[in-house]
Amino acid sequence: MTLDKTKNNGKKAVHEQQGADRYRFMRNKNNAATEDERLLKSPTRPLVPSSEPVPQEQIQEEDHAVERALNFDFTITDPWRVMRIMSEFVNGFDALAHLPPSVAIFGSARTRQESPNYQAAVETATLLARAGFGIITGGGPGVMEAANKGAQEGRNLSVGCNIELPFEQHSNAYLDIDLEFKYFFVRKTLFVKYSSAFIIFPGGFGTMDELFEALTLIQTKKVSNFPIILYGSKYWGGLIDWMRTTMLALENISAGDIDLLKLSDSPQEICDLVCEAYEQNSLLEKSDPSRETSIR
Repeated sequence: MTLDKTKNNGKKAVHEQQGADRYRFMRNKNNAATEDERLLKSPTRPLVPSSEPVPQEQIQEEDHAVERALNFDFTITDPWRVMRIMSEFVNGFDALAHLPPSVAIFGSARTRQESPNYQAAVETATLLARAGFGIITGGGPGVMEAANKGAQEGRNLSVGCNIELPFEQHSNAYLDIDLEFKYFFVRKTLFVKYSSAFIIFPGGFGTMDELFEALTLIQTKKVSNFPIILYGSKYWGGLIDWMRTTMLALENISAGDIDLLKLSDSPQEICDLVCEAYEQNSLLEKSDPSRETSIR
């Protein structure tokens, strides 16, 4: 009797554990793949030279894949992701449709509050906010937090566009509008669409990505009269020199492409450059109402 009861309890425990394991992916977000990762991943297939017949095993596997797809949850397939992507655009456009003229500020999430770059970002954002600009950032810590803090100290709108990452990145405490995105390209579109300038503080790969994305859009004339200002000549000077001595020397860029970048060590100068570019853009629109004003 006792032995049977022990076996039953054991079976019950295994069954309960299997049930718990079944839905673990819905609870454990720390190790789960992000939506961007799932979107960009495609299955690896055997490489078959065109001169050889397709192996029978591969044909059978593909037949089985079709059968599995017919019984698969359509909400995690690529066609369904199109709807999710569209919803992110709709939500973003709806939330940001009535922003004041705004500036996007980028920089490292690892910048500490005691860093001179953090203090400079606060000051720069405060000056721009007082001049009439809202501030848009990635919504996270470091330079992003500093810029959002400056926006509120300057009594203007503070916006954060956060992104789902494999590791946790919490929104900072200085946001009036806090948006969450699963897809980088949706987030990038909103940065460009609702910004009148990019200000780039020292940062890592993500900061470089935003910098060169904006440069590419300007170089290919997808956006116009859009200043990109790099804060910190000591940090960015080597990159500018390399672009001039290597990229330009090999004619991979034009001389005018380097002029797309402005370098400054002064928050006040950055504010003046942004205001000047915005006023110039306004005059151009008034003089030629049919002028192409880009996606913005």
